Amino acid sequence: MNDSQGDPRRGVSRRGFLTGSGAAAAAVAGLTAELTPPAVAQPPATGTPAMGPGPVLLQLTVNGKKVSTNVEPRVTLLDALRNYLDVTGCKRVCDRATCGACTVILNGRTVYSCMTLALEANGLDVRTAESLGGDGRVLDPVPAAFAANDAQQCGFCTPGFVVSMRAALDKYPNPTPEQVEAALSGNICRCGTYEQMRQAIVQLTRKGG
Repeated sequence: MNDSQGDPRRGVSRRGFLTGSGAAAAAVAGLTAELTPPAVAQPPATGTPAMGPGPVLLQLTVNGKKVSTNVEPRVTLLDALRNYLDVTGCKRVCDRATCGACTVILNGRTVYSCMTLALEANGLDVRTAESLGGDGRVLDPVPAAFAANDAQQCGFCTPGFVVSMRAALDKYPNPTPEQVEAALSGNICRCGTYEQMRQAIVQLTRKGG
């Protein structure tokens, strides 16, 4: 028996009734899903205390001086240094770990401060380009060599380069060209003063930094 058209005296065919019932069931299921509250994620039982979302105490040793401030857990080390502690040697250029202008030395190793959370550095030692200023009269040999060889132009990349080079010389007092290349591989100069930088590096490596 074909009941696709249904009996006009009955008003609704069996097929129409089933189709309508299915649609109604789907609508009810969707409504139920919308009204069901999502499961609350439980924090992992690691014993590590939660931090935030409000400000948290941050304590650092920056260029030999103990400092402290309060930052939200989402604040990067770059922002903490520049905006909270007024240490502006590290520069914000790419803000995505590709140029090296924000490089600092964190507990003896170079890191991009734009990609490091401030609280990851809590209690650690941070050195920025300011630490290479000497006593105000005599520069550290690295920025002195860069200045003597005009190894800068706009200057935004310079703090990252001198910090990376300083870290390389601290690790390798007489570095090989390969070690220098590896140490500076994370820094770029958009002005293209690489030849002058090479001259500065030659001067530094000949003198032992």
